[in-house]
Amino acid sequence: MNPIATMMFLTSLAIGTIITLSSHHWLLAWIGLEINTLALLPIMTKTPHPRAIEAATKYFLTQATASALMLFSCLINAMQTGEWDINTPSNLTTNSLSIAIMMKLGLAPMHFWLPEVLQGIPLMTGLILSTWQKIPPMILLLQISHSVNLNLTVIVGLTSVLIGGWGGIGQTQIRKIMAFSSIGHLGWIITILKLNPQLSLFNFILYVVMTTAMFLSVITLSTTKMSQISTSWTKNPALTTTIMLILLSLAGLPPLTGFPPKLLIIMELIKQNMLISATLIMLASLLTLFFYLRLTYIITLTLSPNTHNSTIWRTATKPSLVLTIINTMALTLLPLTPTILFM
Repeated sequence: MNPIATMMFLTSLAIGTIITLSSHHWLLAWIGLEINTLALLPIMTKTPHPRAIEAATKYFLTQATASALMLFSCLINAMQTGEWDINTPSNLTTNSLSIAIMMKLGLAPMHFWLPEVLQGIPLMTGLILSTWQKIPPMILLLQISHSVNLNLTVIVGLTSVLIGGWGGIGQTQIRKIMAFSSIGHLGWIITILKLNPQLSLFNFILYVVMTTAMFLSVITLSTTKMSQISTSWTKNPALTTTIMLILLSLAGLPPLTGFPPKLLIIMELIKQNMLISATLIMLASLLTLFFYLRLTYIITLTLSPNTHNSTIWRTATKPSLVLTIINTMALTLLPLTPTILFM
């Protein structure tokens, strides 16, 4: 793709996100989301492969449906309250607005588009879809968190954690694995949204950091399958080890970055006397833990590291400074958790 065109689309992505984040008006927020969606479509189809075209079509149809539901809800809300302010949704439209935004995020049971779309696009575009594109809908949900239905968020959250673990068990393709990982993590975030929005935001920031680290690592190794990572020991043993640790961090094992949000969410649910929800979400997360441990096993134990006589292969890939910083953050933010929460 022409560099000028790429820059224009990426700038449109940034502008759409800024419009949504800075707006107090439902119509402006909707316009920002639409700019975001339309700017990503050409980036998804920059390699004119049938899978990419199919992924872009599925993405467009799903986002258009969610946008139509969101605009309809906003209009009903404006008719009822006489206001377009984001912070004052009426009781009638809160549920439909929440469902529309959850569909944009790819939460279960509106998740079917996400694995298929991610599988059909390049890794760098997948990184944008899994991180940047989640920011505007998530911020909108946080803004209306005081009025969302608690039962809706808990049910959608538990379903997403269950689907995220269940769907990821049999996968070998990295992009589909990251799609189901995204569904599971967003389920944790949504579960606590009504009770503690600050904790949801903290969890979302760490999700973005860990997902970015995973995508940048596999982009550096130019791999799209788990079996290819297991054979990359000879190219870059340090980065392959880091990928294994990032997977364990995504699983939420201590003392890695993914542990504090899960611990804090469970503690918050127990504090709110939601013991059944806390128990169910922990049991559902065992599925996720199983598939992350399985992937770790595939990467590290199914093929022993080869020591080649030549050192040429070891210098085949050189991680950048950005990758080093992001990977370090994805593994070592546990001690900084109190500082981040009080910022």
